Amino acid sequence: MTERLILDCDPGHDDALAMILAAGDPRVELLAVTTCAGNQTIEKVTRNALAVCAVAGIDVPVAQGAALPLVREQTVAADIHGDSGLDGPVLPETTRALDPRHAVDLIVEEVMAAEPGSITLVPTGPLTNIALAMRKEPRIVERVKRVVLMGGGYSRGNVTPTAEFNIYVDPEAAEAVFAADWPVTMVGLDLTHQATADADVVERIRAIGSPLSQFVVDVLTFFGSTYRERQGFDAPPVHDLCCVAALCDPAVLATRPAFVTVELAGRWTAGTTVTDFGDLLGRPHNTDVATTLDRTRLWDMTVEAIERLSRTGGAR
Repeated sequence: MTERLILDCDPGHDDALAMILAAGDPRVELLAVTTCAGNQTIEKVTRNALAVCAVAGIDVPVAQGAALPLVREQTVAADIHGDSGLDGPVLPETTRALDPRHAVDLIVEEVMAAEPGSITLVPTGPLTNIALAMRKEPRIVERVKRVVLMGGGYSRGNVTPTAEFNIYVDPEAAEAVFAADWPVTMVGLDLTHQATADADVVERIRAIGSPLSQFVVDVLTFFGSTYRERQGFDAPPVHDLCCVAALCDPAVLATRPAFVTVELAGRWTAGTTVTDFGDLLGRPHNTDVATTLDRTRLWDMTVEAIERLSRTGGAR
């Protein structure tokens, strides 16, 4: 069966790849794109989402969401994603209108109108919109099929030694999402650091020879340069892509059940996803935690999606 999803994102170079895979793989149906401030301000990430739609021919509703975390001051990732949030490629001018709804309203309305268990939420930025949607309409928790999120990590962080960016930016929102009574899959840094776009991947994409493939090459080239300079990676880990890939083909990653919660008060550890694979905390497991990636499978489906969109000019 086709997986139906709403992609809640903060484009972002890796979010752009997630959008392209969601639009270009026939095993998933992209219902809408919603935006949340994270990698850059809400105005910038929303403009970027519209630009990716224009380049890839993605024709789904795009709705702007939360401009700030629930309670904390805003943090952006200009050091990785640049001043625009999507530096590197030439972004087209966009004249397309946004969906008139706030992202939270779009999420609530789409989930409540659909058959229970038929829509998966895929947040690849801070979890502010998802937490606000839960607060506005608590019944979405019982109606969503599952939440597959990019965030966290059980052995590492990338903002602090133990906290990953998406969770660190709005830990209160993340804590609420993990605590809710719905299936959650955490695709964190331990998994996504395996998803590097090495030179062989970039050359495969370049060989497609379309405007879209060149856009993706430009995205990965800039992303790779900042990861080399800032974090010492030989090639950039394309984090957000992995969440969509898991819906396209569950065999792309392996998971282990665990209890996951978010540290809110630690002086040095705020935003840490505390992950108990055993029973040390005496709490029932509430999350499937991604652990290992089939990198070949990931990049094969991504290259195929770019090829398909290059031929057809957009989403189905």
